[in-house]
Amino acid sequence: MQDVTQTSEPATTDPATEPLPPAILGSLSPSRAADFKTCPLLYRFRCIDRLPEPPSLAATRGTLVHAVLEALFDRPAAERTLETARELLPGAWERVRTEEPAVTELFSGDPDGAAFADWMASAAELLGTYFRLEDPRRLEPEAREQLIEVVVDGLRLRGYVDRLDVNPAGDIRVVDYKTGTAPREAYEAKALFQMKFYALVLWRTRGVVPRQLRLMYLTDGDTLTYAPEAEELLRFERTVLAIWAAIQRAVLTGDFRPSPSRLCEWCGHKERCPAFGGTPPPYPENPMLTDPRDDDPAVRNP
Repeated sequence: MQDVTQTSEPATTDPATEPLPPAILGSLSPSRAADFKTCPLLYRFRCIDRLPEPPSLAATRGTLVHAVLEALFDRPAAERTLETARELLPGAWERVRTEEPAVTELFSGDPDGAAFADWMASAAELLGTYFRLEDPRRLEPEAREQLIEVVVDGLRLRGYVDRLDVNPAGDIRVVDYKTGTAPREAYEAKALFQMKFYALVLWRTRGVVPRQLRLMYLTDGDTLTYAPEAEELLRFERTVLAIWAAIQRAVLTGDFRPSPSRLCEWCGHKERCPAFGGTPPPYPENPMLTDPRDDDPAVRNP
């Protein structure tokens, strides 16, 4: 009896019955949502006026350390040592300079290179702290510096995750490196805002609530861990949508009020802020909510 292999024509999809992609009314990242919560005027300066901000030594060092830790996991497990990580610093600095040429100006007044050497040494110290917190030879991350995004009620939630660890059981751990110090207990909720944002996006895209959110603070060697729950992420989703609704109202009215706080000391826009006697630029006639920095994984929050 002759064997017959039956073949069929590829299935065709009727465009009329295909669901339309969700309409996207806007985009929000955890950093920009946090900006609006902290100071609506800062959000306006960054996302509507798109005013440039000079690079800082602290933020650039954070970018440098992130670049090293990303490259470290490209090496075989046995080579992921502190010595290797520190050897990666010069190459990571060249990468940062290529992606953000303005950072070179940070050391324009350092003719003998002493300040640069001290700054690089401080980055090496942060890497040493990282190795005291965990052994990368025992880890095989699923993803690093990964863009994650989902559309909820017309709003695209998006951001870059430093690292995703997934165990054989499918449990997800979200890891974020911070080159600053750990917050006091009263400010832990604010620190976790970014991580809950990531957890929400991962839950909506993968259908799994991350088992653990972990913030690693490389200045003082502390960690902050948290286990979110689905009901909590639902409440958080409503909070994010409420922030977006407030942003939309502010865009329509042009009413982005300053919210003075201790953070103003580090703000690069004080000379334009009414709270300090400054005058913001004229409000655009057709404001656009865009921030190219949110598309760039090289830009990091230390």
